[in-house]
Amino acid sequence: MAANPPTEATAPWWRDAAIYQIYVRSFADGDGDGTGDLAGVRARLPYLVELGVDALWFTPWYLSPLADGGYDVADYRAIDPAFGHLAEAEKLIAEARELGIRTIIDIVPNHVSDRHSWFRAALAAAPGSPERDLFHFREGRGAHGEIPPNDWVSEFGGTPWTRIDDGQWYLHLFAPGQPDLNWAHPAVRQEHEDILRFWFDRGVAGVRIDSAALLAKDPALPDFVRDTDPHPYVDRDELHDIYRSWRAIADAYDGIFVGEVWLPDSERFARYLRPDELHTAFNFNFLACPWDAGLLRSAIDDTLAEHAPVGAPATWVLCNHDVTRTVTRYGREATGFDFAAKVFGTPTDLELGTRRARAAALLSLALPGAVYLYQGEELGLPEADIPRERIQDPMHLRSGGVDPGRDGCRVPLPWSAEEPYAGFGSTVEPWLPQPADWPSYAAEGQGTDPGSMLTLYREALRLRRGEPGFAAAPGETADGGLDWLPSPPGVLAFMRTHGLICVVNLSGSPVPLPDHDEMLLTSGPLDPSGLLPEDTAAWLRRTR
Repeated sequence: MAANPPTEATAPWWRDAAIYQIYVRSFADGDGDGTGDLAGVRARLPYLVELGVDALWFTPWYLSPLADGGYDVADYRAIDPAFGHLAEAEKLIAEARELGIRTIIDIVPNHVSDRHSWFRAALAAAPGSPERDLFHFREGRGAHGEIPPNDWVSEFGGTPWTRIDDGQWYLHLFAPGQPDLNWAHPAVRQEHEDILRFWFDRGVAGVRIDSAALLAKDPALPDFVRDTDPHPYVDRDELHDIYRSWRAIADAYDGIFVGEVWLPDSERFARYLRPDELHTAFNFNFLACPWDAGLLRSAIDDTLAEHAPVGAPATWVLCNHDVTRTVTRYGREATGFDFAAKVFGTPTDLELGTRRARAAALLSLALPGAVYLYQGEELGLPEADIPRERIQDPMHLRSGGVDPGRDGCRVPLPWSAEEPYAGFGSTVEPWLPQPADWPSYAAEGQGTDPGSMLTLYREALRLRRGEPGFAAAPGETADGGLDWLPSPPGVLAFMRTHGLICVVNLSGSPVPLPDHDEMLLTSGPLDPSGLLPEDTAAWLRRTR
């Protein structure tokens, strides 16, 4: 289906939005119990307004036993009591919207919690019952059914099958506390469509879809054979009918979808962004890319190319709640990201990583499309070393203690250096321990420091929203385009349609700036001769 891109005058807000990801448990604690909550978010809305973001994306805030940080949902229509209650969520959505900030929530359609009423009923029912048909229950292999039904591997390592007392096994691509739903069952589809309407009715502007390419499974649940098409549970064609039905619901509310779609095939990826399916999808190639000029340019070009045929805007993100924080990752010898490569004790140069993270902030914010900012990135927070006995992430536990897990990027935020627990709001120790130097990163202190990471992000977001150089030309989509400028090896330099130039120096030595009329912003000071130092970025304006 041919795309019909909107013009500048009619382009929707989400095509070039700056969206801030909130991991509620670690954002701000409003009631002092050690866990972040909706009251804490509401109290910090002025901070988010001053930061200059257009929308908030909330990771799951639903009722959950937290077997996987809330991505194990027990009730999609209830807020977990640790975070507040439904009326408070409605109030937060409304208050943020009055301040010009929209709300995007998370939906986790691949699986539910093992505490979900459907799964409890399935466990209580007999094999072959309608209750079990909502999930993937199977008999095991072997003489006594003692071998899992197939050879698939869990996303968290190990087998994705757990055996129950009557001998059957159930499928969970993630943790055992996250049984996969059977998306071939009409009741599963109907329930999720009702959930979407429930939250759109409460004023949310959009929905982020977790593990969006994993829902549909080959009904035979066959063994996995590498390089076989179609895959038994990734990117199956049946998914597109599901998302077309969802799109009709979103369109009725003027809502949007953001898909978490990890696919190496750009053509298959783009299918999810056709005009009658998802609006946007996360760009993981850019997120995982090493700090290397050639690789970054290729990631940018590839991203824009794969979005162009369907007229969808690109998205740019440096970090999220699953990924090693940018300051730490860029301060290591291997600056890319790979779950399989995470190990304890990796040497890190935080000064180098911070310098690169500042430059990367200007790079990502200058690119055409929407940008996602994970909480704490604007403070330059590094990945925290969590004592092994305090790690809660199931990725660590299921790896046998080899993988450090994702808790290091989920540590409660520092707000004030002078208050207990860096002003997170707790009167007791937060649910994850904060490093001893956390107060030095506090938002309150950075807000008055002209050289801080927070000040850099505030100024960059202000310019991004108001500087004409970021606008699109007539006939272009709101996110516009870019043209690469001639530059020395190791330097990225491009110009947006109306003269905004972004230049990033990864060459290892200072370089001259491109021809320009005005300096708008730099990630660090120029050298005494006016050259752009290594690992530094600049925004320039060219009016000629």
